[in-house]
Amino acid sequence: MLGESRISTKDLAALSRRLGTALGAGVDIRNVWTRESKNAHGSARRVFGDVRDAVARGSSVSEALDRTGKYFPEMFRELVRVGEESGQLPEVFRQLADNYEHQLQMRRNFLGAVAWPMFELAFALGVVGIVIYVMGAIPQLQKSGVDLIGFGLRGGSGLLVYVTILGLIAGGLFVIYRATTRGAIWVTPVQRFLMRVPKLGSALETFSLARLTWAMYVTLNTGMDPRKALALSLASTRNVLYTQHTDSVLRSIRAGRDIHGTLSETGAFPHAFLDAVEVGEESGTLAETMANMSNLYQEEARMAMRVIAAVMGFLVFVLVAIIIIFFIFRIASAYIGILNEAASPI
Repeated sequence: MLGESRISTKDLAALSRRLGTALGAGVDIRNVWTRESKNAHGSARRVFGDVRDAVARGSSVSEALDRTGKYFPEMFRELVRVGEESGQLPEVFRQLADNYEHQLQMRRNFLGAVAWPMFELAFALGVVGIVIYVMGAIPQLQKSGVDLIGFGLRGGSGLLVYVTILGLIAGGLFVIYRATTRGAIWVTPVQRFLMRVPKLGSALETFSLARLTWAMYVTLNTGMDPRKALALSLASTRNVLYTQHTDSVLRSIRAGRDIHGTLSETGAFPHAFLDAVEVGEESGTLAETMANMSNLYQEEARMAMRVIAAVMGFLVFVLVAIIIIFFIFRIASAYIGILNEAASPI
């Protein structure tokens, strides 16, 4: 569910780092969760308290996490399970922390890059709102009947309609974003469209491959069953281009096909990625190969992020320019109308 409470990436990164450090130092897992529940706030205090109580009763951490529903991501829960079974839980938590911290850094870099263009857009939209209000607030302008916007929006009521429209647009974009990050099926057409947009599509593919290769490295490195590892890895991409092939990939693996052949049959993966998978399988170092590919794709993702930020900046510049040009023509048209009216015989 879209409104279901879930832990944020920032909190998950910090939690993973603390758990990895504490368990690596030999702190008892029950003491770790007791401390976490005491220091948590909001919904996290209740969830962490439930985990603490379950662990105190003898449940494993993975079992306790499963009882929290979808508060923790599936990848997180499954890797904790494998980490417990393999005795690598501290290392798993450290790897999870590295991944979530990388995601946060990418997000900060992106927001920093688009901050100024978004300020320009907000300023331009704010000016439009001021013009709408002024058209109805100043008696002389109200009597003249001048409508610079052209949609009948004037005064306080017009401003309210304008702000409502902007709020609905912003809210819709936010819902689409949250639904995309949570893998909602109904956003599939949106994803397909974005993947076809020049520059943006290739950047989104790079982000997905960076997540895929990292997930394959971690899941395969912990000894997870290949079918479960591939299912989780494909889900981690959050990209319909890859997740749509999950069922066929699992069927092929069950039939005894190797991972390279299985992924090649989908026709969805780039040759460089498939070549790396083939070499990794043949040499018996698939996990290590995916680690190297993950580093490469993460570097490409950083460059792709700059490309997306530049494209967004350009689009915002174009939008602001359109707004300015629109007002120039509307003001000129209104001014000419006033002159014609003044020049016409009584």
